[in-house]
Amino acid sequence: MLLTLIGRREILKTLKDMGERKAIELILERLEKMPQMPVPFGDDVSAFVIGKDKLAILKTDMLVGETDIPKGMSLWQAARKAVVMNVSDFAAKGTKPVSALVALGLPSNTTQKELEEIAEGLNAGAREYGVYILGGDTNEASDIVISLSVFGLAEKRFLMLRSGAKPGDLVAVTGFFGKTSAGLKMLLEGLEAPKGVCDSLIEAVCMPKARLNEGLALGKTGAVTSAIDSSDGLAWSLHEISKASGVGFCLDTIPVATEAVKFAEVNGLDPFDLAFHGGEEYELVLTLNPKSWSKAEKAVREAGGALIRIGRVTAEKQIVVKIGNRKRAIKPKGWEHFRRR
Repeated sequence: MLLTLIGRREILKTLKDMGERKAIELILERLEKMPQMPVPFGDDVSAFVIGKDKLAILKTDMLVGETDIPKGMSLWQAARKAVVMNVSDFAAKGTKPVSALVALGLPSNTTQKELEEIAEGLNAGAREYGVYILGGDTNEASDIVISLSVFGLAEKRFLMLRSGAKPGDLVAVTGFFGKTSAGLKMLLEGLEAPKGVCDSLIEAVCMPKARLNEGLALGKTGAVTSAIDSSDGLAWSLHEISKASGVGFCLDTIPVATEAVKFAEVNGLDPFDLAFHGGEEYELVLTLNPKSWSKAEKAVREAGGALIRIGRVTAEKQIVVKIGNRKRAIKPKGWEHFRRR
């Protein structure tokens, strides 16, 4: 009887119990792998070989009203963000997106004006990154769903994966963290921001940017040993690279935005948590061959961005920040669908 009850509890587990990552694992365990997959399950994009050294790069990601459109974000901004979400994953692989298909789930009471906003936001986001939307599908739904499938082409030698980091490599990011987490706390929890940073925090939520130019430039340098986009949070990103590459990290810098520090001071929050355990920030998290650092830094600068060194890759599989005599573990926390933090 006891075994029967244990088995029944296992069967009755819900997505809320499991979380998104466990749900994905269960799905992937039941899928037959395509022979010689150039990009393994679990990376930012998918791919298949179309020539000697050419890959077709595919990505699909969706935005849902209840979980992804906070109060204060317009439908135009939401539709644009749906594009940015996908483009950011291409940026993390050093690949240029070319075209997209869009599937829209819309409530029947959606107005013409709202539909026009969504269409214009999609087009604005696509053209911002040189993508064309070729078509798609619409259907009735109980909530707004904006799902994109994006296509691009890549040379295999330029593709940056999550695996490949080696002890001694440098760890870097393309920007500072915490603004989006702070902005979401303003929109969702009603927290106040000090004068001079409010607009910046809200803009980080409503008008995110994908680091596509930086990603394309980095891919061509050959300096990057692993890469991921930080949409699920900086901590999760580091843990994902750690898992894929079998390494750890020792950081000597916390890349927290000045605006996030000011916000944390006013609201009695820990800026460490804002920087590492937020999400919806579309920076690139990278490891690089130290011998090629100058080359990579120059390439990113010429692309209009910045490369910020924050630590080193270690053989020991722990992820910590060590500044002076202070050492703090970075736990695998961040945004995860189906769970409520």
